[in-house]
Amino acid sequence: MCKDLAMQRVVVLALDGVYPFELGIPARIFGTAVADDGSPLYEIRTCSLDGAPVRTNADYTIAVPWDASALDDADIVVIPPFTECDDHETYCLPPKVADALRRPQTRVVSFCTSAFVLATLGLLDGRPATTHWNQAERFRREFPRVRMDADVLFVDDGRILTAAGSAAGIDLCLHLLRSDHGSAVANRVARLCIVPPWREGGQAQFIDRPMPESGTASTADTRAWALTHLDRPLSLAELAAHARMSVRTFCRRFREETGLPPGQWLTRQRVDLARHLLEASDLPIDRVAAESGLGTAASLRQHLATTIGVSPTTYRHTFRAAALQ
Repeated sequence: MCKDLAMQRVVVLALDGVYPFELGIPARIFGTAVADDGSPLYEIRTCSLDGAPVRTNADYTIAVPWDASALDDADIVVIPPFTECDDHETYCLPPKVADALRRPQTRVVSFCTSAFVLATLGLLDGRPATTHWNQAERFRREFPRVRMDADVLFVDDGRILTAAGSAAGIDLCLHLLRSDHGSAVANRVARLCIVPPWREGGQAQFIDRPMPESGTASTADTRAWALTHLDRPLSLAELAAHARMSVRTFCRRFREETGLPPGQWLTRQRVDLARHLLEASDLPIDRVAAESGLGTAASLRQHLATTIGVSPTTYRHTFRAAALQ
């Protein structure tokens, strides 16, 4: 969570051939976020390189009120995807714009294939990142120093954040809201925008694969059932029996549908529940661990340290401090 919860400035950089859907995501998500007193939490500015109208990849052009100087005092810069071109020069930004993206106090966000822009600038070297799954292999070939993960919806690597294709930009913006201002704000925005606060699994579940046979069973009911029983051990055999499948078939179907193996998915759900309980309840740490199915306070500490790098006590204090401001 950000230490400074004053209103932050989000600058969206529209490049020639910008995709309109992704261009509108930051204003829709961040622009909907308000404090308890109704005051806005983010200021949104949309700019082009020179302040001139920008051609979209649809049948219209958009006018923007700002040029690239808006980037100079941005807290968050978002780069939506734009019409692809194999020429690397397409991804090269003017030096002043590149310098603005390198400012250590600015968080930089790419949606979809705009990760190529950040990689061209060297901002992703040695970092984990993602992009749309159908461009991942090309990305790996062109930028071998980047730790590309094509299975996830987004990657938060601190100052640099990358999202997979299209709607994954919504997931990443909601994640930023949750990191900055807590789950209550993010969930409220998600409800107003009629989108889920978070989506299960990664983009692996959307990769084009042969259609399953007609009548193939789903693991969805079992996943929903598991979410109501996270406080007790759930074995793979029990999950498969609930889904009326063999363990082997269940594991295969589960991964096809969520992009994750069952054990990893369960751990993620338990960590999410523990975070919610830490934010929204006064339960002791060991009780939070038990209610979320993580077992002991030591186990909870280990999982939170691995997931978000802080202890349960620090996490709770951070959100409680934010709620008092």
